[in-house]
Amino acid sequence: MTIETTPPVRTLAPAARAVDVLGGDLTEASLRRYLNGIPGVDAVGLEQRAAGLGTRSIKTTSKAWALDTIISLIDLTTLEGADTPGKVRSLVAKALTPDPGDLTTPRPAAVCVYGDMVPYAVEALGSAHAGTTPGGVNVAAVATAFPSGRASLAVKLADTADAVAAGADEIDMVIDRGAFLSGRYGLVFDEIVAVKEACRRPDGSYAHLKVILETGELNTYDNVRRASWLAILAGGDFIKTSTGKVSPAATLPVTLSMLEVVRDWHRLTGEKIGVKPAGGIRSSKDAIKYLVAVAETAGEEWLQPHLFRFGASSLLNDVLLQRQKLSTGHYSGADYVTID
Repeated sequence: MTIETTPPVRTLAPAARAVDVLGGDLTEASLRRYLNGIPGVDAVGLEQRAAGLGTRSIKTTSKAWALDTIISLIDLTTLEGADTPGKVRSLVAKALTPDPGDLTTPRPAAVCVYGDMVPYAVEALGSAHAGTTPGGVNVAAVATAFPSGRASLAVKLADTADAVAAGADEIDMVIDRGAFLSGRYGLVFDEIVAVKEACRRPDGSYAHLKVILETGELNTYDNVRRASWLAILAGGDFIKTSTGKVSPAATLPVTLSMLEVVRDWHRLTGEKIGVKPAGGIRSSKDAIKYLVAVAETAGEEWLQPHLFRFGASSLLNDVLLQRQKLSTGHYSGADYVTID
């Protein structure tokens, strides 16, 4: 191995994607050189394009399709310190039957909970769990000392492995934003690689890994783009905007920037990576803007659960009310949907 800087540089944990893209030995210096060489973001152009995408008009049959698509892309979420097994069972019941008055309503893609709540979610889903039935509802677990990410690597890996062992199909991890912002890209890279390995099941398959960037703390679009590339190089299956615990959470310009990264990655490698905006998307109107951004940036093929998700808790209620409005011609009262 060639030593590239002083003090000595460690070789990073193996990651086939990064080796293929960077070539040769993967070192801290080569990773930093690659990430710092990514072209900067035209912030004005990005925000103007996001604003333009938000003006698209979608009505009638297209709107009906959009509403059903939004539901199928939701990670129905409860991430509160006061969560209980009963609350998780109620969340699962809503996922299984979003609208008891209309059984044609699609189901959300997943329920997202803390790791210690995974067994209750799996039990409540029963045969409808994706781990049991293809096309079923997935169980996603937040891990790695969510939402702060402030814990030792050993704790983060144990957190992840426990959730996977309990039946989680997907892991939502948080990056070390402090390390990223101080330029320690190798540390962030290594942690993602290690967490990915902790997602490995006894049969050799892996739980899906979503890497949360916490874009509200990254400060610039350039940092968002750089962190997106880093997460993908390290093995993330999805890049996710936010924990939902920091403001701002998901925004359309930030999500658009991340969609441009997965589009460029696909052009470079042929591999499709998912995107998940999370936090602050509460209305059907806003969610439709994201569908348009996905279709016009990455492509319509991304509008499926293994490539795009909404991290949301209250969004489903608004979509259900809008869906009934299309069916009946009038809005239902607030008691038509459950209070989360």
